[in-house]
Amino acid sequence: MTAFVALTRATIKASSRDTATVFFTFAFPLIFLVIFGLIFQGQEVEETGNQYIDFIAPGVLSWGLGNAAVFGIAFMLVQWRRDDLLRLIRLTPSRASSVVLARLVVAVFVGIAQCVLFIAVAMLPPFNMTVAGPWPLALPIMLLTIATFLALGLIIGSAANTPEAVGAVTNCVVIPMAFLSGAFIPVELMPGWLQSVSYAMPLRYVDDALVYSLAGAGEARAYWVACLALLGFGAVFTAVGLRLFKWGNEE
Repeated sequence: MTAFVALTRATIKASSRDTATVFFTFAFPLIFLVIFGLIFQGQEVEETGNQYIDFIAPGVLSWGLGNAAVFGIAFMLVQWRRDDLLRLIRLTPSRASSVVLARLVVAVFVGIAQCVLFIAVAMLPPFNMTVAGPWPLALPIMLLTIATFLALGLIIGSAANTPEAVGAVTNCVVIPMAFLSGAFIPVELMPGWLQSVSYAMPLRYVDDALVYSLAGAGEARAYWVACLALLGFGAVFTAVGLRLFKWGNEE
């Protein structure tokens, strides 16, 4: 058994045992879907003819994917350092990249399940989301989203030393990003300067790409720009995260 396979199995076991985290990973986005779905129920966007839910659901889904990826690895790193598991892993031929890749594999499977459940619920009454875009394109953007935000979680999990710090920092980063990037509130309703600021946030590109691939709104160019932007964000976050990675809290 290779070190990567062993780490992947260990990550799956550790994740599946935390039933509360597993539950809220799937339930949290659905709660926001219910809230926003009921607020904008039956309303249409005049410019496109789409229902508001066709724009709201991709935004909430993008936040859900990013939030789960960040919390998943950040909490894992802090807990494994606290329990000295990372020190034991360091004694094996494993590298820091193997730990991250193992978590990425688990995050991808969780993300796929998240997407299937979320979209299935969003298409049910009373939400009635319509999937009218090139929906297979949602898969690549989903993978890029998970990888990018997992790398962001790597930075947070490497810098924080306690679960409380992970929760505080992650919420301070991801929740404001969700509002300012258009995931919860349409970017068009924001002042011009805030619309410009949103382009500095990876969640803005995730939302644009999912709206195009699921609702069929927007342009194909925006989708490919989003893919390139997420590749850039992911590369930068990964480089910083691996640089900050530590095997113990004393390092």
